[in-house]
Amino acid sequence: MDFPNQDLVPAELAPPEEDGLDTELPELDVNDEEPAPASATMGAVYDIPVKVQAVLGGARMPINELLRMRSGAVIELDRRVGEPIDVLVNDRLIARGELVLIDGSLGLTLTEIVKQER
Repeated sequence: MDFPNQDLVPAELAPPEEDGLDTELPELDVNDEEPAPASATMGAVYDIPVKVQAVLGGARMPINELLRMRSGAVIELDRRVGEPIDVLVNDRLIARGELVLIDGSLGLTLTEIVKQER
């Protein structure tokens, strides 16, 4: 791309100068255990504990009904099989997912990231 007055072109739009330097990007190792930090200042937040919840559903009932429950009682939730499960972090909805069974343990596959309105 040619610009009539190169002195007025912002650096990010200017054509690259031929300086003979190798401009190839380094190869990324996709097998790293942890992602590289976005910046040196982000490293401090990686150790902050957060509360993560996968909400299977909810129910409302009077206290006397709750007190009469015994082992084996069934509570009907407001979600059906196949409906998305809410994922909350510190009581804030961040995603939805589906339950999966992995080697006899329950897991969660994220299917949607929820954008927060500011």
